[in-house]
Amino acid sequence: MDVRFGTVAGRGVIAATVLGSGIAFLDGTVVNVALPAIAEDLDSDIAALQWTIDAYLVTLTALLLLGGSIGDRYGRKRVYIGGLIAFTLASIACAAAPSATMLAVSRAVQGVGAAFLVPGSLAIIGATFASEDRSRAIGAWSGLAGVASALGPFVGGWLVDAASWRFVFLINVPLAAVAVLITAKYVPETRAPVHAPPDIVGAILVSAGLGIACWGLIEQLVVPSLVGVALFALFVVVEARSSHPMLPVSMFKNSQFSGANATTFAVYAALGGAFFLLVLELQLALGYSALEAGLALLPVTAMMLLFSARAGALAQRIGPRLPMTIGPLVVALGMLAFIRVEPGASYLTTFFPAAIIFGAGLSLTVAPLTSTVLAAAGENDLGVASGVNNAVARLAGLVAVAVLPAAIGLETTMAPVELSDSVDTALLISAAAAAVGGVISFLTVRTGAVVAPTLQGAEQPCLDPCRANMAA
Repeated sequence: MDVRFGTVAGRGVIAATVLGSGIAFLDGTVVNVALPAIAEDLDSDIAALQWTIDAYLVTLTALLLLGGSIGDRYGRKRVYIGGLIAFTLASIACAAAPSATMLAVSRAVQGVGAAFLVPGSLAIIGATFASEDRSRAIGAWSGLAGVASALGPFVGGWLVDAASWRFVFLINVPLAAVAVLITAKYVPETRAPVHAPPDIVGAILVSAGLGIACWGLIEQLVVPSLVGVALFALFVVVEARSSHPMLPVSMFKNSQFSGANATTFAVYAALGGAFFLLVLELQLALGYSALEAGLALLPVTAMMLLFSARAGALAQRIGPRLPMTIGPLVVALGMLAFIRVEPGASYLTTFFPAAIIFGAGLSLTVAPLTSTVLAAAGENDLGVASGVNNAVARLAGLVAVAVLPAAIGLETTMAPVELSDSVDTALLISAAAAAVGGVISFLTVRTGAVVAPTLQGAEQPCLDPCRANMAA
């Protein structure tokens, strides 16, 4: 397809992909600010809150690869809409959950739906836009979807204070309905000319490995942790030998692809662990309401909105190496600045400047990182490549949320003084992880400008003549 950026068709495709993936990203952050209210209402301890986050991340991470490859094979638009519907039904189940256990189960189902949304959105952009406009489209998608993530704490805080934590999940319903309508109208159907069967064995192995390992890490059980790691290792071996793997291990022979994903893991591990605990600290130790905790993070939203697309355009001109090196280092500085936040400290002199620094680093990192991953992939593997990168990001957050509380000694209690001291330690660890991401980019990412992959011959004709004419 050759949809051009700035046209009616182009705006429709971006709106559809931003809304759908944005709901999944929003849900990844909107829940954090509701955790104290969930803990009080459902009588949850820190482990139950970890499962509220990680149950979603386990299925999302495990099935992102399958979601991307299924979209490539059977139609990206069709799979994308199916993911929207599944995500919406699971969101309703989350809102109705009577216990922490049922909430975790519903969150796991929600992650399944999200696994078909997130890689599908990027693959649709990659397969639909003209090659010369693809980086701009990805930059716009990254910025707007990133804003959805950053708006999560604010939206969640307002809903918790104004109504109930249950509305944090119900808000997905009308947004998903609009996303389905826009997708049906503006997104053309595309697929790769590969029709191998889905990799069900791989999906089972990676799901079991991640789930069991996560259980072992959260509950601090050695044997399940080792079993989970062993299953994940077996998954890699099976994929290397499979004729139709959902994870083409050969992709990692490309140093650009491997380096970008290693940077993704380091940066998103830092984000996942730090913000899981930071939002708890704001409410439980500093006395912020849920809405105030959400408002505190609005500067991050502003920075993402203002600079993500510009960062994508910059990487297109000068290459991704410099933005991907400096961005994570700035993220690390922002996390170190958050250490100054303590009870009684002024928001304007402590939290606000830290949020600005953090948002600047994140804006500089996200779009170049995404473009680099797609540029390193083959033209028929866009869905798989975006699925791999998103899986790496979610895996990083999953591991951080599972490991970090125990690593800093925060195992069961959420007492304000202990929580505040522990979060400072967590921020130091997270800052170090983000800085490692910048170093990895410097060592592995090429200096040349990002060249988006061409897609000639990669897609089937548009299934709807009216939409085909509109795209033209």
